[in-house]
Amino acid sequence: MSIKRVILLVLGSILGLVGFGLLAGGAVLGWAVGTQRDDAGYFHTSTERYTSARAAITSTEVDLGDPQPSEWWSDHHIVRVRIRVDSTGERPAFVGVGSEADVERYLAGVPHDEVSSVHFSPFRVTYRAENETGTSRPADPTTQQIWRVSATGTGEQTLIWDAEPGRWALVIMNADGTAGVAADIQGGVRVEYLAQLIIGLLAGGVVLLGASTALILPAARGHGAASSDVSAAPLLETPSGGAAPYPARLAAALDTDLSRWKWLVKWFLAIPHLIVLVVLWIAFGVLTVVAWFAILFTGRYPRGIFDFNVGVMRWTWRVMYYATSVMGTDQYPPFSLTADAYPARLEVDYPERLSRGLIFVKSWLLAAPHLVVIGILTSASAAATSNGAWWGFSGGLIGILTLVAVVVLLFTRRYPRDLHVLLVGLCRWVFRVIAYCALMTDRYPPFRLDQGADEPRGG
Repeated sequence: MSIKRVILLVLGSILGLVGFGLLAGGAVLGWAVGTQRDDAGYFHTSTERYTSARAAITSTEVDLGDPQPSEWWSDHHIVRVRIRVDSTGERPAFVGVGSEADVERYLAGVPHDEVSSVHFSPFRVTYRAENETGTSRPADPTTQQIWRVSATGTGEQTLIWDAEPGRWALVIMNADGTAGVAADIQGGVRVEYLAQLIIGLLAGGVVLLGASTALILPAARGHGAASSDVSAAPLLETPSGGAAPYPARLAAALDTDLSRWKWLVKWFLAIPHLIVLVVLWIAFGVLTVVAWFAILFTGRYPRGIFDFNVGVMRWTWRVMYYATSVMGTDQYPPFSLTADAYPARLEVDYPERLSRGLIFVKSWLLAAPHLVVIGILTSASAAATSNGAWWGFSGGLIGILTLVAVVVLLFTRRYPRDLHVLLVGLCRWVFRVIAYCALMTDRYPPFRLDQGADEPRGG
């Protein structure tokens, strides 16, 4: 596969990923608008009891930006805040919103509590005491000119505020300024133009997915088996008799003169590869979704996408073998998707036809037993999914055994061959499951550990 095709696939995949994100955001926001707002259009919290033995309860500073010049969202009254306060006793309650500086001056020397954090499930509020040693009693809040909006009285009081730029604070008090505040409070916010925003997100997602398709299809079109540079160097010859090997095949040759210390810095040397692989695995995930739909409608895995995804797996296996899992070579991996003579090799046979029905269940339901095993091997609960988790794994059993092997190498100058064949076998199991979950084959991975540096001859 040419560099131009790779660039088109990667760019198309990134656009597709953003497009899917916009569609998902629009769908979630549409669900929230349809189910989580009240009749007045507010998203609101539950009503909870806030109490203080001091003279007031205040919010932390709410910073809505520089008030000069006025923000466009303020000019159009896009955000409206609603605070409902119900005093719990006979004394009338006061609720007001003022600038943070004015509130600080008003409550200077007055003991009060500032809400530092609130959790609603279950409800838990923590306060930070302010002016604990102060002895002042606040002036009647209803006579102050500092409030942008305010409400006072017994029973439920509702404050409505069109949010605007500035630094603001919410204050809850007794209307006479006496200590001992207790009130049931509900906060709410209404945002205008949500319907337009939802339409914009969905439309943007469709446009980006269209652009993604326009980039991906030319890169994948006509990239058949005869022209596939990725598959140009087969890993193993299929035996003339007996069972065929599994379609995803992996092998690795152990260097005979491994450095006893270089493994300490290989992870650092591999950083350029890891950065590239993060992007490639994002593309892998998006392209697997594209392949899912192609299989659903045609029964075939697009050859160009198949070759690219196999190349990503091959590149990943080289970097793993060099720097994160096994560490069986000192030869620096090539920046390439193509097959070559590198000590770590991987191939996947292209399937001429695939089941349209299996794509609905094999990546999660049928593969579930394997995914449990892979999670143990790699400490990856999202094992073998096409979500970018496979640019390198080094945890779990594979990571532990790799560490044992390189520590033995450090002290004895020899890499334990028994550990090498075991580690390669474990990685072989992992990549078979990745190929299956990525829809590259309908053949179920064998539930066994095939140890050895070379792929076993039978399936």
